[in-house]
Amino acid sequence: MPIPRHTPGPGETYDPAQPPPPFGHPLKQYFAFKDEYINLNHGSYGSLPLPVVWAASQLAYEIESCPDVFHRLLYQDKLIKSRELLAKFVHAETDEIVLVGNATSALNTVLRNFEWREGDVIVLASTTYPSAANTSRYLADRSEQPRPTIHTVEYGFPLTHAQVLDGFRSELRTVKQLYANTQFTDVPPSSPSFVADPAAKKNKIVAVIDAITANPGVLMPWQEMVRVAREEGVWTLVDAAHSIGQEPNINLDEAKPDFYLSNVHKWLMGKRGCAMLYVPKRNQYTIKTSVPTSDEYISPGTKAYEEKGTGFVLQHEYLGTTDLTPFMVVPEVFAFRAWLGGEEVINSYCRKLAVDGAKRLAEVMGTRVLDESGELTLNMLPLPVEKTPGELYPPELRTKINLFLQSKLLLDWKTYAAHYYHNGAFWCRCSAQVFNEVSDFEYLGKAFNALCKEVEVTLLRG
Repeated sequence: MPIPRHTPGPGETYDPAQPPPPFGHPLKQYFAFKDEYINLNHGSYGSLPLPVVWAASQLAYEIESCPDVFHRLLYQDKLIKSRELLAKFVHAETDEIVLVGNATSALNTVLRNFEWREGDVIVLASTTYPSAANTSRYLADRSEQPRPTIHTVEYGFPLTHAQVLDGFRSELRTVKQLYANTQFTDVPPSSPSFVADPAAKKNKIVAVIDAITANPGVLMPWQEMVRVAREEGVWTLVDAAHSIGQEPNINLDEAKPDFYLSNVHKWLMGKRGCAMLYVPKRNQYTIKTSVPTSDEYISPGTKAYEEKGTGFVLQHEYLGTTDLTPFMVVPEVFAFRAWLGGEEVINSYCRKLAVDGAKRLAEVMGTRVLDESGELTLNMLPLPVEKTPGELYPPELRTKINLFLQSKLLLDWKTYAAHYYHNGAFWCRCSAQVFNEVSDFEYLGKAFNALCKEVEVTLLRG
């Protein structure tokens, strides 16, 4: 049976020779949202353009027309093309980039591959994404030894970048003072200065650094934090789940993190689930296995290991039978963004809208934006839900309020922006995308005003 010849529907294709519609609501024709739905939560799950949906559906038909041909002969070249585009985008080498299902998978790949020793430390932040923090805590909670110890930097925003850096540097030095008799190093075994004698091995500190915090959705000075960590002899794992497609001019060759990960399916507008993991060649020896372990695992001590090392890229080419289309349609993602005008045009619109929209939302709600200076802002901007911070809500009440807001916003008001409790108050995080306008923020403000009154009557007074 031949592959069905479907005809693209409205918005599923575009003429690259013609300019796109104006940004804002005219662009919604290229996304699959219901007419009545206002999406201000692009940061959580991304928003897949219809032309990429179309490309993925056509690729799915191609795969199903002869699965063996695709999986055995074709997919590798397509995967290499996607990795090449992403590597160029973040200024890295192609063989330093692999694709995995999501940021959590990438983070687990790094942390679970470290050979932990008693006395090792993982440094988190109070704003670390829960799955990242919990992965670290699991490693510290294991019954078997060795296992690392967890230390946490407390961040209560609003803060300046200088204050963030001071708190980070202070925590690293505090850790060293707490373990004054321990020597820490980030010198890898491949370095000429590494001491092979097991008795002389030093411990390590691994810092998990947010590039952009999920909540409250602020840009961190992650490049400077990486530099500080390097000065202190600390390994760095940069959780940049929200970065590519939102943070401009990422240059990993210059920043030199030890590990870096970012979701392709969030701000870059890729298909869920797809994330990139960057491991520079100097550190690929640490990644002994993919997660899960693939057919291409190479056992240390074998001749193959001596010749190929861990086979970092090869191990991540095929992690078992799964849907590969999110990895394959990365070229179509970049093509669509180029048609819109490219990264500078997209992010200039989104950042201005994030600032203008949040200010208008604050006016409607009678609150304020978290970041008056703009130092912390890219395309997301948080602001308080409440006009004045309320009581110190117990955890059970916070959960009830969050669930109430979630269901009411989605089902009754047909809109959504992430909301959460931070630093003694409830906040919302609005994501500005090319299909949004200021009027979307105004509508959200009306919804929050009405729902806050309901919360006060039904949950606080009741």
